[in-house]
Amino acid sequence: MNKIIFFAQIRELIGIESMILDADQLSVHCLIEKLSQKGDKWSLALKENTVLCAVNQTLVDIEYIIQNGDEIAFFPPVTGG
Repeated sequence: MNKIIFFAQIRELIGIESMILDADQLSVHCLIEKLSQKGDKWSLALKENTVLCAVNQTLVDIEYIIQNGDEIAFFPPVTGG
């Protein structure tokens, strides 16, 4: 299982901070596609060219393969502090 965390505008748009989901052996690209199928707000929030992804607090590209137990975070390219 994997913990998926959403930050900033993404969290505000979809209305949740985090979720647990089995994403083992999915690429980040496939995970984004899977989550985007949850509805219009999800697909808008997770547009591939407007979202960054970190796995275990390290930025990764969309081809990165997620492993069981990885923590995945999605956030917009610019976040405020």
